Formats: sequence, C-alpha cells, structure tokens
Amino acid sequence: MTAKGAGRKPPSYRRWPAWQAALLCSAAILPLTSVLLWADWRDVAAPIGVGGSVMAVLGGVLLRQSRRLARTEEALFHSEKHLRQLNASLQTELDIAALAFDTHLGMFITDAKGNICKANPTFERITGYRAEEVLGLNPRILNSGRHDADFYREMWTGIHAQGSWQGEVWNRRKNGEIYPQWVTISAVKDGAGKPSHYVATLSDITLRRAAEQEAHRLAFYDPLTGLPNRRMLLDRMALALRKYSDEGEQGALMFIDLDGFKHVNDSLGHQAGDELLQLTAKRIADISGDSALVARLGGDEFVILVEVLGHSVADASQRMERVASRLLSKLAEPCWIGQRRHLLSGSIGITLLNAGASDADETLQQAEMAMYQAKQAGRNTWRFFDPTMQAVAVRRALFESELRQAERRNELQLHYQIQVDRHGSATGVEALLRWRHPEYGMVPPYDFIPIAEESYLIISIGHWALMSACRQLAEWAGDAETAGLSMAVNISPLQFQQADFVERLEEVLQVTGAYPERLKLELTENLFLQEPDAVRDTMLRIKALGVRFSLDDFGTGYSSLSYLNRLPLDQLKIDQSFVRPLFEDVANEVICASIIDLARNLGLEVIAEGVETQAHRDWLEQQGCHAFQGYLFGRPVPMSTLRVQLRELAATAGR
Repeated sequence: MTAKGAGRKPPSYRRWPAWQAALLCSAAILPLTSVLLWADWRDVAAPIGVGGSVMAVLGGVLLRQSRRLARTEEALFHSEKHLRQLNASLQTELDIAALAFDTHLGMFITDAKGNICKANPTFERITGYRAEEVLGLNPRILNSGRHDADFYREMWTGIHAQGSWQGEVWNRRKNGEIYPQWVTISAVKDGAGKPSHYVATLSDITLRRAAEQEAHRLAFYDPLTGLPNRRMLLDRMALALRKYSDEGEQGALMFIDLDGFKHVNDSLGHQAGDELLQLTAKRIADISGDSALVARLGGDEFVILVEVLGHSVADASQRMERVASRLLSKLAEPCWIGQRRHLLSGSIGITLLNAGASDADETLQQAEMAMYQAKQAGRNTWRFFDPTMQAVAVRRALFESELRQAERRNELQLHYQIQVDRHGSATGVEALLRWRHPEYGMVPPYDFIPIAEESYLIISIGHWALMSACRQLAEWAGDAETAGLSMAVNISPLQFQQADFVERLEEVLQVTGAYPERLKLELTENLFLQEPDAVRDTMLRIKALGVRFSLDDFGTGYSSLSYLNRLPLDQLKIDQSFVRPLFEDVANEVICASIIDLARNLGLEVIAEGVETQAHRDWLEQQGCHAFQGYLFGRPVPMSTLRVQLRELAATAGR
C-alpha cells in the first residue's frame, strides 16, 4: 500500500503558458472597449494607453508569480514524497531491529555510562533476571569473580580502540550458578563520534563447553582411572624434551608394569581387574605427588613423568631411585577387592629425558626396555636404562619373531638331565627345553625362555614340552632300562594359571598313555605370590590324578614357610645358585643345611641341583640330602645320548 496522496501530481492550471496569461489580461480590458464605442476616442485614448501599460505590467507580474508558485508547490510535493519514503524505510528498520532484539541470543543495551536500559527475553532466560530488575544497573551484577581486573581492562581497551569485542566470559546467573557464555559488545556512536550506547549479545555455551571438555577427556584421559593417557603423555614429553634441550634441566620417565595382574584379571574377571587398576592408579599418584604426571598407557602399564629434577644427573638419578623404592613398597601392600586379598608387585624401568633419545616415543621405549630388565632381574625391582639395552631389545624382537615359528618348524627339542639317588643310580630325568635355530644354532635357554614368558608364548610352548615329555615317558614304560624312571617337567606360572590347565593335563595323559605316578611337575615359588589358595586347589586336583610336585629353585624367591605345610608338595629342590658356590661362602652351607632340615621335618624329599663335584655330593649327603642332579652325573643331552649316559651310570653305580 502507498501513503494517502502518494503519486499525486500538482494541478495543471498552475502551469499556464504565456499566451494564457495574456488572454486573461485581455479579458480584464474588454469592458473598456465597450466604453470607447460610445465616446470620443480622443477623450479616452490617454487613459486607455495608461491602463494598458498597467495591465501589461500586472500580467507580467502575475505570470512570474504563477511560475514561482508552481515551482514551490512541485518542490513541496517531492519533499513530501521523500519524507513518506524515509518514514517507510525507518519503520522497516525499526521492525528489523525489534525482530533482531527478540532472538535466540541474549541481548541488552546500556547507555554511555554502562547502565542497562533495555534487555530482551532471551537475556532473561539465560541470566534468570527479569528485564525490569536490571534496568538502570551495571552489567557487573553478572560477574562471576573468575576474571580479574586485567581481563576487563583488556576487554574495554578493545571496545574503545576497535568499536567492538568478543570472547568467552564466565558469568553468574541470578541463582548463583556460574556458567560460560560467548559475549559480543559493540559501541554505538553519535554524530560527534562518541559512544552513546553499547549493545551486548550473549549466548549460553554451557553445553558446548561440556561437550568440548568431554571430547578433551576422551582424547587425553584414560576412562577407567581418570589418568592422562598415552597421547597426553607424549605431548607433555615433547614439550619437556625441548625444555631440557634448551635449559639443561633434568627430567625422568618411569615405566611401571604390574607383576601378577594378568592372573587376577583372568581368574576373577575384568571387573575385579578394573578395580585393582583403579586402586593401583591411586597408589601411584599418591607416591608421585602433584608435580609429576602419572599416565596409564593401557592394560597394567603406567608411566610417571617427573619434569623438575635439577641440573645434576647424579641427583636426578638418586631422587628417582627413592621414588621407585617408595612405589615398590606401596604396590606390595595387600589389595582388597571385595572380601578377597591380593598381592601385587611392580617392575619399574627408569630413563632420564636426556639419555640420548631424539623424541618422546624413543624415550618411552628406553623406559620400557629398562622395565623389561627389571622383570628379568626377578621382578619387584627397578632398573635404569642403559644404551646397551637398545641392542638387546633389537635382538629380543628378532628372537620373539623367530620363536613364534619354532614349533611349526620343529626347531624345539627336549634334552634330559639325569637325577640320581645316594647310591648313584638313576631315578629319573628332568626334561629341559632347547631351541635349535637353523641360523643361530643352539639358543641358550636364558636367552629365549624370558622372551617366551613375556610374550605368553610359554603357554603353547609349555604345552608342547609337556606333551613331548609324556610321550617319551609312555615309551620308556615298555623298556626295562627306562621303565622305572620318573620325568620332571618345568611348568611356567603362566601355563599353570590357565583356567583349563588341569583339563589339558588330563588330555595329555590320556593321549600319551603316560603313567601319572611317573610324572613330576616342577613349580617355582613366584607362582604362590598370587592367590595361593587358588594354586592349592589346582594342585589338589592334579594330585588326585596321581601326578607329583617338586618345588623348584627353593630359597631364591618367595620362600614363605607359611604355605609349605599347606601345599601338596612331594619334593624340595635346592637351587644350584647355593650348591655350585657351596664352599665359597659359609652362608651357602647354612642355607643348604637349613633346606635339608626343613624338608626332613615336613616329610618332603629333597634334591640338590648343580652338583658338579664329588665334594659337593659328599657334603650334601652328610647333611641328609639323598638325591642329586648336576654335571657330576651328566649334562642335559638329547634322547640318543641319554641312553649312553644311563648305561655308563648303571655300570658305575654302587661303587
């Protein structure tokens, strides 16, 4: 619709041409003509001339005035039209402004002094204040107290310099809740260029901030323990490495792997395992302190990054030793999951951040290699990274890859070492695993057994060894020369802890036809570190099959007397580390004599391994040990050579 009168043109009579004006003047003179018809023309000629001149002037004046009025009215018409257009445009802008004010964004307007003079409904919904409550007040009523004076000073500097500012601000709602919002403030200036008002828009970003925090948590934190994850650790390490490179400051990385966790996880389920990991994470964090970053890499692996250790390598190393010692003690404390008590330990590897690594990944690898050194040293201990570990690690990785193929390639073998009684007669053999590599030759057991343990290959390899030994035992039963021999087989704790170990052992005995009474399983003491009651139950089930047990390496590990009288053991085996140097230290004699007495008092057999000289054998027999194993009687040999040894031994027995 158009405004009333819009488009109206000025009246056309106001735009007379010159001839119309002259005609109008003639009409005025016409009455005089009739007078002249009746009078002497001489008498009126002069007045007529004067009158005509007057009328002509008057006509010219009227003509000019008419034109001036026409131009004025036309100008007024155009002005009125422009004013109507301006009013329509202004009304549109006001409508748009009103629509913008009623938006999903909170909005308020202040005067030049900063006092609120208008607020929209969204402002009310976000802040909890009604518009009439804040009119005339300063927006500082929304301040949360989280920002200092410098923050607001910088904000107003930006507004004055650039005319606007935007950023994240933590404000407080009317109910006291503090929340994040995104704020934009713009200055409105008058004709003189001075601010007359300020317009602020704000949006509640609580949900967005929560989503960002959740995304950050998922990206950088372990969901189970709440500790930083590998990604955050590597980021922090990268920063630390640059810092130490520039400033010479010392820092260290500690890699922790739990000993015995897998058994808990496998036997009690993942929920118990998760609870144990959460408890362990808290213990590690408590020992590390607030200045260190504790991260979980996954599984039962944790890392501690200590960034401020001074400039001395020696001081840094000593401080990390103290942390490692305290941590091992803390980890060794009993853990209670529900009503069950668990014992754990840890293997710790330590490396300094300036130990030659080029980046964070390599530094982490150094600490991990040191941790494996701690495991190989017997666990529940710590080791520092040494550059030679790198070469060992490369060799280890190669061996693991080759070992995975060894069984399929028929590279694994069993060698046998004779066990004898006090008369020198063979009573049995111990089956010992050997690996003959086509390129490297005979690989020493101490090189590949730890690798098999750490990679869990020992489970499948151990089963192969048990099956092969039982086949040999069954074969011997039909030969008078070997029918009376027993077969001792080493069982790895990992293999023994498998839930189906008893069932698989029964299957081996059935498939091979071996006599269970001739089979002796050798277990090591570290098996009893975890769940001794569960171990005892498994042993009793195996004992019911007729299989016997020997406790291997006694005196080198757990050595708790509390479990000896509860376990269905048949034999204690004195470790060769005490026998070989028997006469080098009187302590070795005391230990060996004590083990022999203990076995006698518990009604157990006792056998000494590592017997290399006749003096060793004679001394042990005097103490009451009547079974022996060692180089004095024969080295571990393949089956073909074993028969030769047995015949030679039989020929000399009793002499």
